[in-house]
Amino acid sequence: MAIDVSRDIIEAAPEAVGLSAGRLGASDALVRRYVEGGRWAGAISMVARHGRVAHFETFGQRDAEAGLPMTPDTIFRMASMTKPIASVALMTLFEEAHFLIDTPIAEFIPAFRRPSVFAGGTPERYHVRPAVREITVRDLLTHTSGLTGAGENTTMGQIYQRADLFGHADRTLDEVIPALAALPLCCDPGAEFNYGASTDVVGYLCELISGKPLDAFLQERIFEPLGMVDTAFHVPASKRDRFAALYVQGGANGALRTRNDGPRPNAMYEEGARYLAGAGGLTSTASDYMRFAKMLASGGTLDGERVIGARTLGFMTANHLRDGLDLGAMAVNPLATWMTHGTGFGLGFAVLMDPVRSGVLGTPGEYYWNGAYSTSFFVSPAEDLIAILLTQLGGSDYQIRREWRSTIYQALL
Repeated sequence: MAIDVSRDIIEAAPEAVGLSAGRLGASDALVRRYVEGGRWAGAISMVARHGRVAHFETFGQRDAEAGLPMTPDTIFRMASMTKPIASVALMTLFEEAHFLIDTPIAEFIPAFRRPSVFAGGTPERYHVRPAVREITVRDLLTHTSGLTGAGENTTMGQIYQRADLFGHADRTLDEVIPALAALPLCCDPGAEFNYGASTDVVGYLCELISGKPLDAFLQERIFEPLGMVDTAFHVPASKRDRFAALYVQGGANGALRTRNDGPRPNAMYEEGARYLAGAGGLTSTASDYMRFAKMLASGGTLDGERVIGARTLGFMTANHLRDGLDLGAMAVNPLATWMTHGTGFGLGFAVLMDPVRSGVLGTPGEYYWNGAYSTSFFVSPAEDLIAILLTQLGGSDYQIRREWRSTIYQALL
């Protein structure tokens, strides 16, 4: 007889923590529509309240071509859900007074001293001007550093593409970040929210300040204390059968197709890969990421292990955008234009300030982030609520993450 592993994950009946089991069915129905409609191969949904998991469901398959079902211990590419982890790790060093939030990063990475800003031209021949000030730690953590991303169809995006710095498993942060510093910024530090490479630099700061590789530092500060046994930059051979396949939209008649990035599409996740991307390189499971989210929700501690101070965490989850602006006013580059009014940004997290203006069901002070492969999580301090949704679909324009939030909130008693 098959063992229901998810039964061991559930820590409380929904009603015991103020959730309606019946109304949570709307969340399951939503995800099931995406899976049965062929838009997702499979998914996991997980909800906790008052520190206890009350809902956990698996849907579909982790690898449709191989006929492998989605299981509770399936390993996912977390993509940008790596960013909150790297940001918390750096802020543990802030707590030890290695830097102030407005310390120029050039104090640790001299290549960033006296940055220049793109002032016009083409990707092959462009002009620069001096930036009005240095890039600070706060700028990195809020994506207002002036660093951007290679995945956009702009002149700066093309400059990044020509530099060809990212996506190479055999390069290290020591090689990539100084080369990144030689490129112009897309704007003055602090002027705009430009989603991109900032958190890779956050990871590099963790290495330089701690004197340890990023993977070892995260293991010491976060994964080991929290018991996150399946979270890492690499998926070892012993766990590879649990690694979900990655899909993209665009198959025949709108069907999913397996992603193929060349002969080694998972090279970045193989043992021995050298690039440790704080911006998006981690793999994890739903249960592991829930332990990280529980630590956040409980003010920086879990099961007697303190990872970060409660005051520091409160500081991180406040809006740090200049003059109290929101993402609707500051998000400029194409990678960030889906950001909405009524949402600010803290030090590694989006922060919901005004649900009415943002157009999403939620609570002021809720913080969250998503990943490029359609992963998502949020923490609501007001409701003491955590929810995680994991799948593996890149390049998606679906609105399910916003729809899913509504199905979670409507289940509150």
